[in-house]
Amino acid sequence: MNPFFIADDQPWEDLGDGISRKIVGYTDDLMAVHVRFEKGAVGAVHSHEIHDQIGYVVCGSFEAEIEGEKKVLKAGDAYIAPKHFKHGAVALEEGSVLLDCFSPAREDFLK
Repeated sequence: MNPFFIADDQPWEDLGDGISRKIVGYTDDLMAVHVRFEKGAVGAVHSHEIHDQIGYVVCGSFEAEIEGEKKVLKAGDAYIAPKHFKHGAVALEEGSVLLDCFSPAREDFLK
């Protein structure tokens, strides 16, 4: 793994349904990922068995949901979803980007 992340050098991985991602970096215990959403794209409500997650809004805005509570988040805001907490987000603006941080790293993203 390269110790530096140069955003312009990394391609977006298309996940479908208006969502794409770039892995910023990772260790065994931590992972950071840029996730870009088209306006209206939905990160469906879900939970993780072993991963704690923080979603930091880099740009744009989202309606985020944690355990049934919804808040509108803008650039500089974040949500925290410990393991087992149900969470999701809907992009309110075109090109909205989250920096998702996971502990431990998401091995499924590396395959």
